[in-house]
Amino acid sequence: MNLRSVYYAISPKSRLIVRKIVYSPVDFLDFLKGRKNKYVPKKGDIFIGSGDFISQGKHHLELLKQFAFLKQDYSVLDVGCGIGRAAVPLTQYLSDKGRYEGFDVVKKGITWCKNHITKDFPNFRFKHIPLNNDLYYLTDQKAESFVFPYENNSFDTVFLFSVFTHMQPLEVQNYLNEIHRVLKPNGKCLSTFFLYNEDIEQHISKENKGFCFPYEKGGYRIMNQKVPSANIAFSEEYLNQMITKSQLKLENKIYGSWSKREVNNSLSDYQDILILEKN
Repeated sequence: MNLRSVYYAISPKSRLIVRKIVYSPVDFLDFLKGRKNKYVPKKGDIFIGSGDFISQGKHHLELLKQFAFLKQDYSVLDVGCGIGRAAVPLTQYLSDKGRYEGFDVVKKGITWCKNHITKDFPNFRFKHIPLNNDLYYLTDQKAESFVFPYENNSFDTVFLFSVFTHMQPLEVQNYLNEIHRVLKPNGKCLSTFFLYNEDIEQHISKENKGFCFPYEKGGYRIMNQKVPSANIAFSEEYLNQMITKSQLKLENKIYGSWSKREVNNSLSDYQDILILEKN
């Protein structure tokens, strides 16, 4: 059993506690050395993946600017905003005329964002939405029936970094429908996925340095049977059907490096990127 499997074997609440304990020496050392940026959470509080918090956030901003054509006065929605990784660099990009809204299932992330970002940037607002997800949070409220708490045609840009990679098909379909509803006409959505087709399915179904999707579920594959939302890969054909059903249009696709496919753009990501548009 690898470390990833051990991590998935414990409860969502325990995962947050374990991370806090593991990184406590690093956070304590940073405290002693006075290395503190008010817009960077403690490492033990970051629950949104690997990589340097600041550099990853700047990278996401560049992706939004290049592929979603984000402008400084836009209204943006950050779905699954976590603990502000994308929001922090956006505070230096969006103008006073711009508007940022973000929501997430993990309350500690929202609390940190309100205390450190909204306090200095009142046009940045965050909401805690307690939705069920076996990776992060357990409750009765389901994402597959959740209505985004925003008006129709509210946002120029919607983005989701590493969100659909942790959601089941019915949840993804509902979110795509809601994204279409809240986007303005011609608005764009940047979202990341793990995508596969027949050419690479056999490769990703087997052990691939600990990162693979061995369990086939009919149109999608999962990494862990006990925690289905741990990591999910979607068949491109299956996902295209969901996008069509939502009335969004697939405008661009940029493969990431996770699957070892040839990257077709100099600015890419580990995950695969889809740009969707509301016609």
